[in-house]
Amino acid sequence: MTVSVCMTVYNIESYMRRSIESVLAQTYHDLEIIMVDDGSTDSSGAICDEYASSDSRIRVIHKENGGIPSARNACLDAVTGDYICWIDGDDAMEPDMIEEMLKALVKSDADMCVCRYRQVFADHTIDGSTGQTYVYEGRELMEQFLKEDERFLIQNAVWNKMYKTGLTQGLRFPEMWYEDMVYTFFLLDRSRRSVYLDKAYYDYTRDREDSQTNAGINPHTYTDLIPALYERSEHLEKKGRHDLALISDYMLYKRLLIYYKTVSGSNDPDKKEHLRFLEDHIRKGTGYFEEIYGIPYANPNEYSKMKIFLRSPVLYLLTMKINDTFIIPVKVKRAKRK
Repeated sequence: MTVSVCMTVYNIESYMRRSIESVLAQTYHDLEIIMVDDGSTDSSGAICDEYASSDSRIRVIHKENGGIPSARNACLDAVTGDYICWIDGDDAMEPDMIEEMLKALVKSDADMCVCRYRQVFADHTIDGSTGQTYVYEGRELMEQFLKEDERFLIQNAVWNKMYKTGLTQGLRFPEMWYEDMVYTFFLLDRSRRSVYLDKAYYDYTRDREDSQTNAGINPHTYTDLIPALYERSEHLEKKGRHDLALISDYMLYKRLLIYYKTVSGSNDPDKKEHLRFLEDHIRKGTGYFEEIYGIPYANPNEYSKMKIFLRSPVLYLLTMKINDTFIIPVKVKRAKRK
C-alpha cells in the first residue's frame, strides 16, 4: 500500500530540510512524496529539487504563487497513493508515524486515522500522550471535533491525519483562509469509521510568527471563518444531525462572545465595525439560545454570559473584566492550595 505524503512549500528555506528528512527517515518506505513549490522567491524550490534528485520517491511541482489552498489542491491532483497524509514544511514527523497510523487504519478497518501531536516551542515542548487508542463509528469522531475537547487533539489541521484517498473524491480545499478547517470537517463527515491514536507522532512548530495559524483575529475572521462556522451547522442540519448542529452552534456563539471581548480591548482600526458585526451575528441566534444552551454538553456559565451580553454588551465587558481581574485569580490561588 502506497502512502502519499503531501507537502506545500513557500519561502521556508530555513525550516524545510528538517521536515523533508523526517519524511525520508520513516520506517515505512512505500511512499509517494509530493512537494508543491508555490512560487517561492527564496531557495525553497531549489531545496525540493535537490532532494528529488537523490530520492526517486519525491516528485516536485513548481507553480506560480496561488496561496495555500491552491498549493494543496495541486498536491491532491498529483496523488496516486492508497492513503494520504500531510506535513507542513516547518514541522516534523516521528520516524514511525506513517507505519503506526497505517497499522491502525488496517487493523480497525477505518477510513481515517488521527494522532496526537507534540507542540514544539523554542524553549519547551508540550506532549499529553497517553498511548490509548480509540475507535469511532460514523460521526462519533466528528462530535469530539466539534466539542474541541482538549483531551483529543483532532483540530482543523490536515497534518495529524491519514486517510484513504477515496475519501477525497470530489473534495477540494476552498479558496479561503481556514481552508483546512472546512476540508477536515468534510473528511470527518465522510468517514465511516475513524481511529484516534493518543500518542504524539507529529511535531508541530509553534514559534513561527509569520504562520497563518498564529494570525489571531484578523479581517479573514469575519469574511471567511465565521461564515464557514455557520455553514458547518447548516450542513449538519441538512444531514439530519440536529444534535451535532446544536454542538456546532454552541461552540460558534461561545467563540463569538470571546471575539467580542478580544476585539473590544484591541487596537483594531476597524473596531467599531467589527464589534457591530459580531453583535449583529450574536443577536441573530436569540430565538435558539434556550435550545443551544440546553444541550448536555453546554456549560451553564456560558448561557449566563450570553444573557448578560443580550441585556447589554457594555455590562458583559464589565462582568468579564471583573471575572478576569478578581474571580479567576482567587480560583487559581485556591486550586494551588489544594
